[in-house]
Amino acid sequence: MAEDTSKKSPKEDFSSDTPKAERFSPEEEASLLEESNAQKADANKLFTSSRYSEAIGEYDKALSSCPNYLEYEIAVLKSNISACYLKLEDWKAAVESATASLDALERLQPTKAKKGTEPDDEGKDGTVVEIEGDGEDAVRELAELKLSDARKVDIKRIRAKALMRRAKGKMEQDGWGNLAGAEEGENESLYWKSCRSLCIDYKELSKMPDLPVQDQKIVKAALATLPSRVNTAKDKEMGEMMGKLKELGNGILKPFGLSTDMFKMNKDPSTGGYNMAFDQGR
Repeated sequence: MAEDTSKKSPKEDFSSDTPKAERFSPEEEASLLEESNAQKADANKLFTSSRYSEAIGEYDKALSSCPNYLEYEIAVLKSNISACYLKLEDWKAAVESATASLDALERLQPTKAKKGTEPDDEGKDGTVVEIEGDGEDAVRELAELKLSDARKVDIKRIRAKALMRRAKGKMEQDGWGNLAGAEEGENESLYWKSCRSLCIDYKELSKMPDLPVQDQKIVKAALATLPSRVNTAKDKEMGEMMGKLKELGNGILKPFGLSTDMFKMNKDPSTGGYNMAFDQGR
């Protein structure tokens, strides 16, 4: 989804290595946000009319109009786009859009602690915060250091929606690897890493006290059924993989008048290891 960035030149990216981004003047920002909100309203109407592909196009326009430092507004739009992709059963795109929404919210209100701090603790009393702007810019920076209680509630609500949408997209993707969303790590098997990662979104959702009752039921059911779903998908893919390996082995052994059926793996009950036996009678 390409975005027209001609209106958003004050900020190029979110990298910490880049200089502090300029912002539009309050008047310009308000004008762009008004345009973006109007486009979002059009997209919402298309969504309620089940015109999901068209809605995505309008949400993209709203993203193009929205200043790209307005993290909350971006998160809402990305979450709505994820909802559209879920309706279209484009699970991968739904997961990507939901993740983009969560990333924007994380930049706005971190939930992961930085070294030496607690999550969402920067800028509290007793913490030294550097203000880089002057005059009106400094006032705006100071105002943004402390989110209003109402905005914090909104952030929690959108985070829950984006997590639900990402979790559903992961659940619907085929294959145990996709279901699990395997993570890199050490000292644990791929399977158990995968199981741990698979449940991470739903476990986070289960800890949200204000989650709607219907969503709570979905989360509880998912956490109860995920292990068996992972095992079923894993067994299916492992069977397919072994079939392909057997086919490859038969291709190598055929010139010698042999096949993989002539080789048997027998488990030693005393050691738990396996021994290979050659069955000449086959």
